[in-house]
Amino acid sequence: MFRSAAGLSVHLLWPLWGRKAGASLSRCLHQSLTMAKQLQARRLEGIDHNPWVEFIRLSKEYDVVNLGQGFPDFSPPDFAVQAFQQATTGNFMLNQYTMAFGYPPLTKILASFFGKLLGQEMDPLKNVLVTVGAYGALFTAFQALVDEGDEVIIIEPAFDCYEPMTMMAGGCPVFVSLRPSPAPKGQLGSSNDWQLDPTELASKFTPRTKILVLNTPNNPLGKVFSKKELELVAALCQQHDVLCISDEVYQWLVYDGHQHVSIASLPGMWDRTLTIGSAGKSFSATGWKVGWVMGPDNIMKHLRTVHQNSIFHCPTQAQAAVAQCFEREQQHFGQPSSYFLQLPQAMGLNRDHMIQSLQSVGLKPLIPQGSYFLIADISDFKSSMPDLPGAMDDPYDRRFAKWMIKNKGLAAIPVSIFYSRPHQKDFDHYVRFCFVKEKTTLQAMDERLCSWKGEPQP
Repeated sequence: MFRSAAGLSVHLLWPLWGRKAGASLSRCLHQSLTMAKQLQARRLEGIDHNPWVEFIRLSKEYDVVNLGQGFPDFSPPDFAVQAFQQATTGNFMLNQYTMAFGYPPLTKILASFFGKLLGQEMDPLKNVLVTVGAYGALFTAFQALVDEGDEVIIIEPAFDCYEPMTMMAGGCPVFVSLRPSPAPKGQLGSSNDWQLDPTELASKFTPRTKILVLNTPNNPLGKVFSKKELELVAALCQQHDVLCISDEVYQWLVYDGHQHVSIASLPGMWDRTLTIGSAGKSFSATGWKVGWVMGPDNIMKHLRTVHQNSIFHCPTQAQAAVAQCFEREQQHFGQPSSYFLQLPQAMGLNRDHMIQSLQSVGLKPLIPQGSYFLIADISDFKSSMPDLPGAMDDPYDRRFAKWMIKNKGLAAIPVSIFYSRPHQKDFDHYVRFCFVKEKTTLQAMDERLCSWKGEPQP
């Protein structure tokens, strides 16, 4: 009966609809059918929330001194600015495509410069790939090498893109934490106090382990892995036939005489390591988004396949500017005029300034050995101010960071976002500050801290 009535209705109304009504019905039916399907790919499940979005938004809503995001708020060195200006106003062909895997002068200087450091004869065409920032290098590596069910060991705290990139590629992240040892009484802790437990690390390797991700100097901790620690990682990678992705974007930013060691330079590791770098971090020009990945050809060829079927090509002019910067740096390397010496000297002073200032309000900084960042212990605040506004299932450091933005005018990043969910509650009493800032920014920080200092402390 209902079928007959429906049929009769359509039959009677059809002449009245006309073309426009028919098209509208067609769109309606199509929309209903389309909306009934799941729009997002399964590989996006569980990775859609990004806490950075919330904290960046809050920083813009309030009058804050932004010490959260990791970028310099000062100009790149003059030679880098001039190189970029020359690239944009000089040879007009730099407005066009270059080689897909990297602008030849850039891949050539990268192979020459890093080949000496890694003890390798590097072929610019086979051992170097230029990417859209180090982020692009990481994504390309995960897509090229991680398959369904592969396990990827991630050392925590870890830059928060490693986990979602593993999952997007179909892999299973496996986490192992650096464990802090207590500092001597009356002294500040150091990033060097955070160590891997060799037995725990070894237990994470299984027949399904494909990759271990290393980040040295570490973000957010500022830890510079020692040669001894790297030898432990290298031995386990070789024993279990595991690849290593080594994120070394902060390699020039090391302090207090510490030395950065690339794990690819250790015996037996070149053949199983991808080393990732960043022009943005090297030359204080994060907006240029030029990165690279280096490694043996039998691994790199798979990254080239992903690259040529995704972005294919990176902006030519920025690559040309970076090539000039490295050519200049190669001439000055190891001398007082080297930017790779000048930058850590200047940022070491900034670090010391921030460490001194943060203590005035009861924050307890850990002294970093490298990177843009330091973390500060907020345990005393957690004890004296446990009930800060926010969802109670939120880790404490997230509520503290929001409170500090809204009430103290200082933006920092909660360290728990650098941990996997099961470990967040164990490390929810730290916040991360970026000290790679202009002197005026640090002075503005001091003013906010001075106002805060006049209030009751925990």
